[in-house]
Parts: sequence; C-alpha cells; structure tokens
Amino acid sequence: MKRHLTPLMAGLLVSTAAFANLPPLNSDTETDRIDWSELQTKFGDVPTFEHKMKVGGVSKTLTNEYWRSLGEGYKKYADAHNVTVVYQAAANEEDQLGQLSIAETLIAQGFDALLVSPQTDANLEPASMTAKKAGVVVVNVNDAVMPTATNYVGNVQKDNGVRVAQWFIDHHKEGGKVAVIEGQAGVFAAGQRTRGFRETIEANKKFQLVASVPANWSREKAYDACTTILQQHPDLIGFYNNNDGMALGCVEAVRAQKKSDQVAVFGTDGISDAYASIRRGELTGTVDSFPVLTGEVAMEVALRLLGGQKLPRVVSTPQALITKDNIDQYAIDNTKELRELLHSH
Repeated sequence: MKRHLTPLMAGLLVSTAAFANLPPLNSDTETDRIDWSELQTKFGDVPTFEHKMKVGGVSKTLTNEYWRSLGEGYKKYADAHNVTVVYQAAANEEDQLGQLSIAETLIAQGFDALLVSPQTDANLEPASMTAKKAGVVVVNVNDAVMPTATNYVGNVQKDNGVRVAQWFIDHHKEGGKVAVIEGQAGVFAAGQRTRGFRETIEANKKFQLVASVPANWSREKAYDACTTILQQHPDLIGFYNNNDGMALGCVEAVRAQKKSDQVAVFGTDGISDAYASIRRGELTGTVDSFPVLTGEVAMEVALRLLGGQKLPRVVSTPQALITKDNIDQYAIDNTKELRELLHSH
C-alpha cells in the first residue's frame, strides 16, 4: 500500500535537492530550457498511446478568468489527442489545503499526469513528491514555482514587470512617482514580476518607486491599496499590478479620485476584461501571457513526457505588452492564428 501524504503536511517544505538530484528550480533563469515554438522541430510529433491517457489539472481558482482560460487550453489540446482531462481548482486563491486535497485525490484516482498551478511555491510539494514516487508525470504550469519541479511550463515572470517599467521609461522621459500592487506573498511569479519592474524603473534614476504593497490577487484589496497610495502621493503617474483583477480595481480607485488622465494603470495576464477596459480607454495596458495557448503547450508537454521524450526542464511560453496601440493585433481568439502571429515575432 502506498503511503499517502495528507494536507497536514502542506506546511512542510520538502528538501528540494533530494529528489531527482535537481537543483531548486528558478523558472526564469533555468538554462535547461526550450521555447514553446521549438518543440515540434526538436522533438517531432507528439507520441500516441495504446490506452487513453488521463491528465488532471489542478488550478489555483476558477474565479479568475486567467485560470479558466488555462483550463480551456488543456481541454482543447486533450480533445484533439483523445485524452481524458479533469480540471479542478480550489475555492479561492488562498485555499492552499483545499488545493492540496484536490491534487492528492487525483493521484489516488490513478491519473497518468498532473498539470499543477500551485497557490504558493510550497503548498503542492507533498502531492508532487507522492505523484513522482507513483510514476505520475507532474508539470508545474505558471505561476508559483515548486523548487522540486522536474518540468515547468510558463513565461519569464520577471519580464512582465520589465516590459511595463520600460513603457513608463519610454513614455515619461521626465520620470515620476510609480507604485506596485503585488500579488500573494510566497508566489514566485508575484515576486519576480515586482522585481522586474522595480529593478528596471529604479535603474533609470528619474523614477521613484514610492510604494510596493500586496493585495493578494484581490480586486477589492487593490482598490483600497491604490486609494491609499494616491492619497499619500497625489502626483503619482502610474501603477503596475501583478495581475489584471487587481489592475481593474486600481482603475476604479484612480477614476474615483478623478486622476484617470494623470495615472497610467497596468496589469498582467491578458484576460478579456482587461482587453475591454483598454478599449474603453481605462486600463493603460496588460502583459498578456496567452493562457489558452499556455494550456495547450502544457498539455502537449505532459503527453510528450508520458511518451518518454526527454524535454528540457523549462518550456517557455510567450507574452506581449498590450496597449491601445497594438490591441487589435493581439485580440485573436483562434489559437492557430495566434500561434502564427507569435511565431513571427
């Protein structure tokens, strides 16, 4: 009988170097990587299987459109390759034990692979270790990063913040005061997005980062945080939010204080509400990481691994800074057309 790790072990950070002799993963800097667009060229066709494979998706929450879109990508690719997929998520983005329980249940049900998007870098480590010992393929898919992850699919998180900071540098030659609304503490993506923005903006010397505060991915908490920062710094010129939900809350705060013409607001993820807000002239921009396409690539990676292909540890997926100037170029629902566009860039 296999030993089953329980949710009580969620708080334990498993020794990261002990499993598979891999160093702790930093998905942004890992050198053993490949771009998503090179998989077919370098590894050939996706393997086929005698039996129908079962792949489980473990997401952070379905209240955020980004994660629903990621699941849509899983399903599209799975349906095209005769794969059974079950996609489940925790009740909210702070339900770490609930998410761990989902992962443990899928392992017990005999799934061949798990695509996991942990709520923090540590909370799914116990389930991941159990799965690996049982011979279950585990792929870490955006945006928290388990240090023990054998395979990861996602974009370069630090680059999200870099792109937004560069926009401010290009559009405000005189500099100014800016602020960051962070995601959840303990999440790799939140830390890297914030770090990319801070390091890039502070290197310019003309800008002052006056605040960097967490809002835990919450639109309401972001509204409150942005309101407070605007009251403390009435001459602020912009916000960078670690996700779009928070950015939309920030837009509301800026509008409530009648500073929409003065304050630029950026988000991250590229959800449809962000695109709509950009078109209305409210949100300044978002860094789209193309979640449906990312889901398709993650499912492809899982099938390649199940078929015995030895892939690099990190498969990088694309991203692009979206503003009113290029929104029509990237507003593509057809992922085949989107793939062709991103291949050309």
